[in-house]
Amino acid sequence: MYLKFGVLAVSAAAVFSSSLSAALPEGYPADYQKVVDAAKKEGKVVVYSTTDTKAAAPLIQGFEAAYPGVKVEYNDMNSTELYNRYISEQASGGGSSDVIWSSSMDTGLKLATSYADEYASPEVSKLPKWAVWQQKAYGTTYEPVVFIYNKRLIPKEDVPDSHAALAKLVASQTEKFGRKVTTYDIEKSGLGFMLSVQDSKADANYFKTLADVAKGGLTVQSSTGTMMERVSSGENLIGFNILGSYAETRAKGDPSLGISMPKDYTLVLSRVSFISKEAQHGNAAKLWLDYVLSEKGQSILANKSDIPSIRNDIEGENDIDGLTKKLGKALKPIPVDESLLEYLQPKKRLDYIKQWRAAAAK
Repeated sequence: MYLKFGVLAVSAAAVFSSSLSAALPEGYPADYQKVVDAAKKEGKVVVYSTTDTKAAAPLIQGFEAAYPGVKVEYNDMNSTELYNRYISEQASGGGSSDVIWSSSMDTGLKLATSYADEYASPEVSKLPKWAVWQQKAYGTTYEPVVFIYNKRLIPKEDVPDSHAALAKLVASQTEKFGRKVTTYDIEKSGLGFMLSVQDSKADANYFKTLADVAKGGLTVQSSTGTMMERVSSGENLIGFNILGSYAETRAKGDPSLGISMPKDYTLVLSRVSFISKEAQHGNAAKLWLDYVLSEKGQSILANKSDIPSIRNDIEGENDIDGLTKKLGKALKPIPVDESLLEYLQPKKRLDYIKQWRAAAAK
């Protein structure tokens, strides 16, 4: 009886061990189970993010279902608040975030240069090379930057399909568009500043184009939500440098909001994420980052959160392949590399803001 029981016990253990291994994502190292076990002992992962909690909710639910016992403490804030809070906490040595996830790619990478832990995600082979920086910072999304417009007040034939067309439209109808064009306040929004800099790199005539767009006067805001609300209501008529992911979500339930993807060039933003060197829940942080980059996590972002996937193997059209079919060579992904840091030097940043204000008459 003892031998039979021993055989049964060993068999049960083998089955249990096999089931644990089977639960791991395909292609992950055999010892990844140790990370899972350690993460469950840690019990949670703390995430500081610029992604709206509502948009992130399906991803959080999927993660917590995949790894029972590991909770996500999710903190949603704007890019400037995230940067300042994280810097302050790192300086004081107190509790802080395990993972940073920022849409402001330049300030996100700047934080990574000082505070990111090196971690080779098992998902790295599924990502574009431009989306990985030193196996420390990872691009996690593929989000076109678009124009939005009020469908009730802008005739279909007037909808601009390029930056030059936007400038021509506004400059030719300054009375109609006076104080009716909105974009980010680049002094208050880290994301807005970064996108403006990338515009200037993509378009040699950027500041002239900006000056034409601003001929009737610009209305600047610090959040995408405010811009979409104002365009939808008719208080503003057109918005530019808007995150397409948020615009697509809003447009599904808002018949007044239209979206146009510029065909001359369409910047593509990728939210930057990294694990903190000082992470108190380092194993849970690895699980979270890997899940965000995984096929399951990316599918949730693409198909439940309307945030396009950085991968090309996701079901549906909301990934790199799907967007490439729509826009082809017009897509200009912003690489996760040191080029993002150039305009964060204080003097260069200040000089750029002065030039922008002069063009925008701000």
